[in-house]
Amino acid sequence: QVQLVESGGGLVQLGGSLRLPCAAFGFSSSNYWMSWVRQAPGKGPEWVSEIYQGASTAHYADSVKGRFTISRDNARNMLYLQMNSLKPEDTALYYCARPKMARTFGSTWSEYDLWGQGTQVTVSS
Repeated sequence: QVQLVESGGGLVQLGGSLRLPCAAFGFSSSNYWMSWVRQAPGKGPEWVSEIYQGASTAHYADSVKGRFTISRDNARNMLYLQMNSLKPEDTALYYCARPKMARTFGSTWSEYDLWGQGTQVTVSS
């Protein structure tokens, strides 16, 4: 079964940090560009970050640039999102997702062909 499983979410204070892991099952994530997408309550999805297959290049949404870092461990078939200097506006369900096409940086679910169940990140003020 092909699936993605995110974890590591929780309740943190403003300015705190979290590291979200995403485990891939049933396929080798190293063969794909991979993304993180988040969805705040009552809002649509928002693209957060994408990392290339070789892990040498990554892109970030302006809202998280300088605070979040995407990384991958191909030997473990894992994707990660390091989140620092968290703000209340970062509160959302966070998903790892597989884009249909590279460099799309999509904020609609139709631009992805696979994503996980999401992990909740809540930042208190």
